[in-house]
Amino acid sequence: MNAGFWQPAGVIERFQQSAFDRWWSMPGEWVEERNQRRGGESGVKLLPPLKGGQPPLYSKRQVGHVFRSLRHPLGLPTVLREQHALMACEQLGIKVPKRVFCAARKRQGQWQALLITEELSGFVSLDDWYAEHAPTLHASSRQAILQRLAQVLRRLHQSRRQHGCLYSKHIYISLNTKEPEVALLDLEKSRRRLLRSEAAQHDLSQLERRRGAMPESDWQYLLKCYNTSNVELIGANNAS
Repeated sequence: MNAGFWQPAGVIERFQQSAFDRWWSMPGEWVEERNQRRGGESGVKLLPPLKGGQPPLYSKRQVGHVFRSLRHPLGLPTVLREQHALMACEQLGIKVPKRVFCAARKRQGQWQALLITEELSGFVSLDDWYAEHAPTLHASSRQAILQRLAQVLRRLHQSRRQHGCLYSKHIYISLNTKEPEVALLDLEKSRRRLLRSEAAQHDLSQLERRRGAMPESDWQYLLKCYNTSNVELIGANNAS
């Protein structure tokens, strides 16, 4: 393994250095401007369309943007933690953006990191769903989406995984009303908790504060669905 090039999935093949350079140098439109925090910067680009009809790609690009833990006291790029969370969600059957490339390397003592993912075609954020789509739906269709969101969150928390940044803008809703589907984004703060109730209390209290245009009646319905057949977590909403 190249000492300056790190990826959690295993041994780094020689071609990946050139792949990293190619993705790193690719132009694009900043859809999430670079912000300065965690000792560095992080932003997201929408990349130019690729040949072959592939879905649009997003590049989360970081320089010196790290998290620290007991296992990694010197810090690692947050996209590496996010990739691990995306893989965990995939194993749980939770819809997340498809991973295309993820790796990190050190240049002149500073981390550079990339996470390339596909766009969630046919999905909109929960914010946009409430602003543009929910008002036109029958109550039963709205409730079906909230039921599905409750199922997704319950499955996440039953595995003791906490989203960590559960805002309405990070929850995506499928526009196919025949098959309600929910996806989760921006999992770079996700981590495992010792207890399922800890993960639930953190995420639910955070979502209540950052639920956007979701009305109180829908919030209470979501909690009701979440707690159904899940006695251990019934008290989670008390922390909200």
